[in-house]
Amino acid sequence: MSFSISTTTNNAALLWKIDVPVLCILYLMAFLDRANISNAVLYGLQMDLHLTSLQYRATLVIFFMPYILAEIPSNILLKRLSPNVWLSLCMGFFGLTSLCQGLVKSYGGLLTTRFFLGLFEAGMSPGCFYLLAMWYRREESMKRYTFFFCSTTLVGAFGGLLASGIGQMDGVRGWRGWRWVFVIEGATTIVIAAALFFLVPNFPETAKFLTSEEREIVKVRLVDDVGESQYDERSDDNGNDTKALEMNSRRRKIKNILDVFKDYKIFLGGMMYLGMIVPANGYAFFAPTIIKDLGYTSIQAQLHSVPPWVCAFFFAMITATLSDQLRHRWLFSVGTAMLAGTGFIMLLCIPQNPHAIYAALFLIACGACTSMSLLVCWFNTNLAGHLRRSIGSAWQVGFGNIGGIIAAYSFPSKDGPYYRRGYSIGLAFVCLSIVSSTAYCIGITLENQRRDRIRAADKEASEKGSEKISDGERQREKNRSGDLDVSYRYLR
Repeated sequence: MSFSISTTTNNAALLWKIDVPVLCILYLMAFLDRANISNAVLYGLQMDLHLTSLQYRATLVIFFMPYILAEIPSNILLKRLSPNVWLSLCMGFFGLTSLCQGLVKSYGGLLTTRFFLGLFEAGMSPGCFYLLAMWYRREESMKRYTFFFCSTTLVGAFGGLLASGIGQMDGVRGWRGWRWVFVIEGATTIVIAAALFFLVPNFPETAKFLTSEEREIVKVRLVDDVGESQYDERSDDNGNDTKALEMNSRRRKIKNILDVFKDYKIFLGGMMYLGMIVPANGYAFFAPTIIKDLGYTSIQAQLHSVPPWVCAFFFAMITATLSDQLRHRWLFSVGTAMLAGTGFIMLLCIPQNPHAIYAALFLIACGACTSMSLLVCWFNTNLAGHLRRSIGSAWQVGFGNIGGIIAAYSFPSKDGPYYRRGYSIGLAFVCLSIVSSTAYCIGITLENQRRDRIRAADKEASEKGSEKISDGERQREKNRSGDLDVSYRYLR
């Protein structure tokens, strides 16, 4: 089937119609409610709740426990319940939990709310990455992934501005400024979640905002790029609903999920993302504190945290556009990771120069945020089919966010103002990401070459009149195998 099925629908206009900026709002609020604890600390959270440095880091770490474990189950539920239901429901609950953070009166209360915040936010990142991957061809996906992913950089900028404003409410109704940060931002999230129930798009196969002709065009565009989505794939071979067949079907589904992990590239995807999560989370959690140690007041530190985030957003969008135009990922992901590494080297080598430190924070923000978005898009869009994309995206984000635990303990207050340990850890994980990305690139290059040899051998056998696989059989095999099919080519 070709694009000639439509004479009335313009493909550019269709792309505008299917672009999903509402996901950016959802992801933006998730990141804001996760990272605003770094703003709250500057307004007395740690002092009012009598938290030691170790206890504060425990509140950061406990968020990632359920966040990591719930990623894959969340993506499975996403497909079963539909994205608009599941994502808006999760968003409403993490907004409520964030609001409750502003009401806690003890360390135990803060730990509890952070735990449930991690649980309810678990579906946001992998769910949105999975949904985006099901809508776009690979050569048009990077700038959209990056706009979505780097909306978090705007959160960093907006969050700093918002926190500086909310900080002025310190003492209003007898509440400290940190309580107002949580309450106002949490309440806003709840309101937005209610609206997004009606705005979040579903998968292309069931999207009601498209006409039947437009859904067919979207399907054809994606089949041409990555093969069938396998949206309606079933594990059993017939429609019988006997108990034995239902049990057999469940076993096959579990086996299909486990089979995804037989591919070594799945583990490389997690490793290269883990390598950038540590410096990125370290920056998000501790940049305001690092800036304050340069001699600024709390509000001045919030305001000075804004420019690096804004710069990172525009840098990431330019890089992503170039990556799409050249249909290449590895060089851009490694190059931007090296930029972040350069920032950490500057922090280690010029620890007493405030101007150099501030400049280094720009490099880390630009390099880490850009590289993370490139790696997520590269890995997710190289997977094909609902099963491999849902499990692969959840694994990458879940495993990668182990880095959030590492980052939380990388900057103990006793190391200030130079934080050599934290900077060294950040640099080491940047190197891990570079090595893993390079291994992934080599792996898919060798796999593409292997498949080229197989196709060439098939063609030669066909020309000699030897028996070959029929076109119908080949298409059925492609539909079953997704990116594992011999005709599929990975984008490097």
